[in-house]
Amino acid sequence: MTLLTKTDTLEKNSKIFVAGHRGMVGSAIYRKLQKEGYQNIVTKTSSELDLRDQQAVADFFATEKPDYVFLAAAKVGGIVANNTYRADFLYENLAIQNNVIHQSYLNGVTKLMFLGSSCIYPKMAPQPLKEDYLLTGTLEPTNEPYAIAKIAGIKMCDAYRDQYGCNFVSVMPTNLYGLNDNYHPENSHVLPALIRKFDEAKNNGSKEVIIWGTGSPMREFLYADDLADACYFLMENYNEPNLINIGTGEDLTIKDLALAVKKTVGFEGELVFDITKPDGTPRKLMDVTKLHNLGWKHQIELEEGLNLAYQDYLSKK
Repeated sequence: MTLLTKTDTLEKNSKIFVAGHRGMVGSAIYRKLQKEGYQNIVTKTSSELDLRDQQAVADFFATEKPDYVFLAAAKVGGIVANNTYRADFLYENLAIQNNVIHQSYLNGVTKLMFLGSSCIYPKMAPQPLKEDYLLTGTLEPTNEPYAIAKIAGIKMCDAYRDQYGCNFVSVMPTNLYGLNDNYHPENSHVLPALIRKFDEAKNNGSKEVIIWGTGSPMREFLYADDLADACYFLMENYNEPNLINIGTGEDLTIKDLALAVKKTVGFEGELVFDITKPDGTPRKLMDVTKLHNLGWKHQIELEEGLNLAYQDYLSKK
């Protein structure tokens, strides 16, 4: 199998499989591809194709024979979900990526992009997080199973590249938010959880909103459509082993994030920080030098993105 060169591009008639097209990331990639004029996009819901099922995935690839694969399907969640369903997060994510990556090799996929997460980096890694900090320290305990699965995916892509010459690349997005986010009260990430909390407090006439932890951890946020734009750019321009970070290179405290969401939602009450709850990793800022040097930079700033996300939340209530 030959590796693509930097001049290769996705043909408009290429068959592209977007795994996880109904999730926030997958749906953003799907919208981007449609916007760019791709019509031969293959999608399957989880009820149509269980990516954890080895035989089902083998049959799908043998029938469809996609040229390109965006592997955006995963079992995801916030601190509570990651810490509660530890076995599920490890097993299901390993199963999904094992099946899709291996079948992509067996069926001659031209290029596969594996999407990971910034939680792959050691808890106390220096900031900002450079790609070569992978496996240099201990992981954050609360999401260790998810992180280990994603690290295995990165190493699997590199191993198939080394052994079989597959052009499988790994991208690591920072914290994401946007259209089709998960606003579940227990199983969502911090930003959508805050949108829901502030909206409910506003509608209930509450005087305060309780925020988990001290409010001091620093977090970086990228709008999902910016991520999709970066993934499309990298599918055409990045053909190297190891991983590449996708983020903004900018972060803010959870307290400042909460104040920004409060302003977007129009909540008039107070913030109360519950310091008995975990903070998680102190800081998770991506070093995006590699990405910027290739020529890509984010377009949607937090204020604009929060407004778009809040409108999306309201439309789904």
